[in-house]
Amino acid sequence: MLCLDRFVIDPSITGEAYYKLLAEKIAEESGGQAVDFIGFSIGAFIALQTCRYMPNGVRSLHLVSAAAPLEAGEFLLAKAAPTLFLLLSYWQSLLAWLAPKALFRLLFASAAGGDKALAADPEFQARITPVLRSCFLGRVRGYARDVGAYVQPWSATLVDISVPTHLWHGDKDNWSPSQMAHYLAPAIPGAASTQSFSGLSHYSCLYRAVPEICRGLGRG
Repeated sequence: MLCLDRFVIDPSITGEAYYKLLAEKIAEESGGQAVDFIGFSIGAFIALQTCRYMPNGVRSLHLVSAAAPLEAGEFLLAKAAPTLFLLLSYWQSLLAWLAPKALFRLLFASAAGGDKALAADPEFQARITPVLRSCFLGRVRGYARDVGAYVQPWSATLVDISVPTHLWHGDKDNWSPSQMAHYLAPAIPGAASTQSFSGLSHYSCLYRAVPEICRGLGRG
């Protein structure tokens, strides 16, 4: 199991050079063997872009709670005001350092569907809080690079994805609405299946999907 810490990569490396570097690092770590990708949320976008540089190195691609391109007219702070977004990210970084529990409450205040139960679960809080801290402490510019790339037009790159692609989404997801999965499925040539989970949202979909993905890969 390989999980690259993307945010520690030099933030001056952007665009296609960034995706190519990720592909090279994965190929190096895997010894050139074909891999199975799991991309979550905006990380699904990074997985899609990286797969373009591994045409023969990916067996399957699994997109969980995937965020689709915003060309359809969505409007985000990161797209409209990148400097303000970066300042907000630094404020979140300070909050992660001084009051990580407060950051957790802030980010999960809008939890919907199955995420409501997760947000109230002490075990989930104990697991996700260190993840939030690691994202914002010392990694803000890497985080901002990923978000900044995501909000740019990228729907045209989807035609390059021929690897068998599986979409996993919760029908109550209010962070990556289920319409995003509906958009991606016909836009990706390699799309093989779409699994919708009733009542699940963003992270609750991840918790449900990953065990099923691992079993399907013979690793569960």
